Amino acid sequence: MTTTKADKEAEYNAFLAVCPSRQLLDRISDKWVVLILCALGGDASEQPGASHAPKAMRFSELARLLAGVSQKMLTQTLRALERDGLLTRTVTPTVPVTVTYELTDLGLSLHHLTRGLRQWAQTHMDEVFANREKHEARAS
Repeated sequence: MTTTKADKEAEYNAFLAVCPSRQLLDRISDKWVVLILCALGGDASEQPGASHAPKAMRFSELARLLAGVSQKMLTQTLRALERDGLLTRTVTPTVPVTVTYELTDLGLSLHHLTRGLRQWAQTHMDEVFANREKHEARAS
C-alpha cells in the first residue's frame, strides 16, 4: 500500500505532543524567524511605494536591521532556516568571503504569512497597550 501526500498530511497533528509539525510551529513562531523572513522578503522599507521584492542580504545587513538580535542567535536562526529549506546560504569566494542569505520558494510562501503577522502586530499595538493598562488597573 502506497502512502499518498494526503495520507501523509493527515498524519501530522500539531495538537499531539509527538508530532513533528509542533516543532516546526515552535520554530516559525519565533520573533527572529518572523523578522528574518520579513527582512529577506523585502519588507524592511515602510516608505509608500517602496519595493517589497525579496532580496538577498548579508549577515551584517540582517544584524543591523534586526535591532537587539545577538550574533549567536542570528547565526543559530539562519542555520535552522537553511536546514529546513526556508532560505539558502550562498558563499562567494571574494576577499573577504561574501555570504548572502535568500528565501527559497518554501520560505517565500511562509513569508507571505509572517508579513501579515508582523503588520497585524504593528497595527494593533496601541489597542494591546490600552488593554494591558485596563487589565492592570482592574488587577490593582
